[in-house]
Amino acid sequence: MEKDSNPITNVTSITSNTNRLEADAHQVDLNAVTSNVISIGAVGEALTSSQKFIILRRLNYENLNSFDDLPVGATFMIEKVQTMDEEEAISVLKDALEEFQDDPNFPMETYDLIEKLIAGESQGIKGQLNTSFKDKEEYVHDVHEKDDSSSLEHSDVNLNEVFDRNFQLRLEAALIAYWSPYPEVRAVTDCFDDPNVECETLRVYILGLIWVGIGSFVNQFFSERQPSITLGSSVVQLFLYPCGTFLAAVLPKWKFTVWGTTFDLNPGPWTSKEQMLTTLFYSVSGGSPYVSSNIHVQKMPMYYNNQWADWGYQILLMLSNNFLGFGLAGVMRKFAVYPARAVWPTLLPTLALNASLTKPEKKENINGWKISRFAFLWTVSGASFLYFWFPNYLMQFLSTFNWMTWIAPNNRPLAEVTGSLGGLGLNPFPSFDWNVLNNASLAYPFYTQVSMYIGSFLGFLSIIGIYYNNHLWTGYMPINSNNLFTNEGVTYDVKAVVNEKSLFDEKKYQLIGPPYYTAANLVVYGAFFAIYPFAFIYEVIANYKPMYFALKQLYKSFRNIRRSNFEGFNDPHSRMMSQYKEVPDWWFGIVLVISLVLAIICVKVYPAETPVWGIFFALAINFVFLIPLTSIYATTGFSFGLNVLVELIVGYAIPGNGLALNFIKAFGYNITGQAENYITDQKMAHYAKIPPRALFRNQILSVFVSSFIFLAVINFQINSIEDYCSPTQPQKFVCPGVRTFYSASITWGVIGPKKVFGGLYPILQYCFLIGALLPIPCILFKKYGPKSVAKYFQPTLIMGGFLNFAPNNLSYLTGGLYLGWAFMYYVRRRYLTWWEKYNYVLSGSLSAGVAFSSIIIFFAVQYHDKSISWWGNDVMYEGMDYYARTVGRLNATESAPDGYFGIRKGHYP
Repeated sequence: MEKDSNPITNVTSITSNTNRLEADAHQVDLNAVTSNVISIGAVGEALTSSQKFIILRRLNYENLNSFDDLPVGATFMIEKVQTMDEEEAISVLKDALEEFQDDPNFPMETYDLIEKLIAGESQGIKGQLNTSFKDKEEYVHDVHEKDDSSSLEHSDVNLNEVFDRNFQLRLEAALIAYWSPYPEVRAVTDCFDDPNVECETLRVYILGLIWVGIGSFVNQFFSERQPSITLGSSVVQLFLYPCGTFLAAVLPKWKFTVWGTTFDLNPGPWTSKEQMLTTLFYSVSGGSPYVSSNIHVQKMPMYYNNQWADWGYQILLMLSNNFLGFGLAGVMRKFAVYPARAVWPTLLPTLALNASLTKPEKKENINGWKISRFAFLWTVSGASFLYFWFPNYLMQFLSTFNWMTWIAPNNRPLAEVTGSLGGLGLNPFPSFDWNVLNNASLAYPFYTQVSMYIGSFLGFLSIIGIYYNNHLWTGYMPINSNNLFTNEGVTYDVKAVVNEKSLFDEKKYQLIGPPYYTAANLVVYGAFFAIYPFAFIYEVIANYKPMYFALKQLYKSFRNIRRSNFEGFNDPHSRMMSQYKEVPDWWFGIVLVISLVLAIICVKVYPAETPVWGIFFALAINFVFLIPLTSIYATTGFSFGLNVLVELIVGYAIPGNGLALNFIKAFGYNITGQAENYITDQKMAHYAKIPPRALFRNQILSVFVSSFIFLAVINFQINSIEDYCSPTQPQKFVCPGVRTFYSASITWGVIGPKKVFGGLYPILQYCFLIGALLPIPCILFKKYGPKSVAKYFQPTLIMGGFLNFAPNNLSYLTGGLYLGWAFMYYVRRRYLTWWEKYNYVLSGSLSAGVAFSSIIIFFAVQYHDKSISWWGNDVMYEGMDYYARTVGRLNATESAPDGYFGIRKGHYP
């Protein structure tokens, strides 16, 4: 059926409410608006043709093949620009100047323009507005049929300069008041909401449970591979869409009533909100749980070998740990979900794929690119699927491209500095494998990637200096290992220094001696000790205004439990969400209490050697640090856990007890980790306009089901994979995370920080002081330094870059930095329209191809070994780079006094 060409009544519905603080001012009836053709001549009647095209340019819609059927977003924004008055616009923009003053994600050129507009400056026009545009009534045929004199494409007005102050005031204010101040957010969200779109349906629960089962298996199975392979949310989306449309086609149209509630088995076409809610159903449990390391370390014979850690213990540990962070997620909404500054760059690719799959798009010609996002998505995914066979199976040198070590395979210094396996990875071209390059993904802001790389390079120099000076005996051990070593340079075995209860045994310890850190491990731990006081002090001072505002809102909510959580948050997405029923804080409180009870039962029933107060300590320390850590993650995409801080404090409080440290550390880290995970989903739902209560129900069910699947996979891996967690495991199941977890339990749990700081590595304790003092010059520079540099100065990220070693190295960052420059800087600045349409789709599509290709490859040719031995698969492992993973440059038995290094026997701390 052809669309009606008279859209006036539908346009009127958009402008029926002009109070931007009310939810219905942001609503659109999609069925009504899309049922008619709306041309550029039918909207914004008070605006000139030139002004309307300027709006299209500002929204990056200028490349539409035709202006006779505008996208809903374009129609909506043109009408909102028209109805906004100058006084309101000035008020909106003044608030924006204050709120986004130090926000590195807010475009600098836009901020400068707003300052000029508020100041009333007018700098003339570089090229006058094209006055030869035809009247809106004639504006209905393809732009490419126009002659040059009237073509909209040839307007050369600089949108970052003032040329029409009143109009630009309204345009910039409308973007902030009705959409978002961030181009990356506008690229993946709508500026309107239709609350009538189907969302929480039975189809969501059917597909959600199926894909949670598949994803939990895949993610846990490959979590201990290096590099790991993840079936991320953006990948699962690709398969949810055809599954959803299939169910919409085949399910019977039945309705039934349960307890007064009517359920519709098949309410119609698969919708974008159903797609997003099912994705969130999956994503909340889409990664390997942190307590996976606890179970590995306790159960495996090569570690603690606690065979009493049966299924009952594992279930209690898994459920209590996974849900405890949920209790704090409700509090964090006011700090990390509702504020506009909380961009959460890591979730934007998922939103982009959702839009590509479910939302119709108008035909465009962007720099010669005419392909739709949907077609682009499947084309890139297919190419990535096929290509990954080369670096992962047929030509593995493309993945581990340690080509510099091939020049002199037996040159140890060359391998230690440039190697990808046992070295520090100083290699200009380290990999052609997306699974490696994606460590600095196309979602992260470029300033984040640069800051992290600067920190990592400084860490690289620090490690080199320590290692080649043999400082603290590091020359006797591998340069970049996360293992612990004895004073003879062999791997430290915790069973040699503990009794039958896995508690510290002084007599055994005096025979074996303390464990020793590699050079990279020393730098990583020093950076961890410094970053905790630094991040807390710096972030609280640098971002005190938004934090203080959120704390006030939280206090008001506690005083008045009937008060809306959205009250006080006036950005457009919070206004749109305010129409839906909220999740009361006490719902989160119930989950918190149940989780605490399960954790207490766990330590009381099983010989976990853990006091109950340790669980409450973990909860308390997370409550203190959760706000600054989540704020960093929400704005930059960088996160780090409290695991090192917790293990240090617990090591002092409960010396000689590695089991207690492991248990409390899991809660200390995962409360924040899971809270951030839940909050990420809440922000994604916020952007996609998913009702909060629907999300809450989905999250609870998803985590509960996935917990049991994770446990089944962990036990299968431990019992069935040959040489599992061995450093030489042929399928790369070397368990880097588990090994780090195990090493930490020895140093800080069994041996204890008192021995480490008191006699072994006293220098590490001064890192806390360094971290506490560094915020002073950093804050001064941020406040008084050159604005163009200070705005992007992120010292927390620079310090965080030091953490990217042992066992990772620069080879996991360098290639990603090139891609970051290309897409997140150059293309974003020069080809913003292309970037908004394709960038996040490109990132998600490449990851999708890798994930499913890796699954096929593993079960087809790796699980039952069908490896191909030739130069391209063997050259990476034939030189010193491979052997540098396990041995140092110095041999203790040959060159160390008395055949061992370190503290002398009889004087162990």
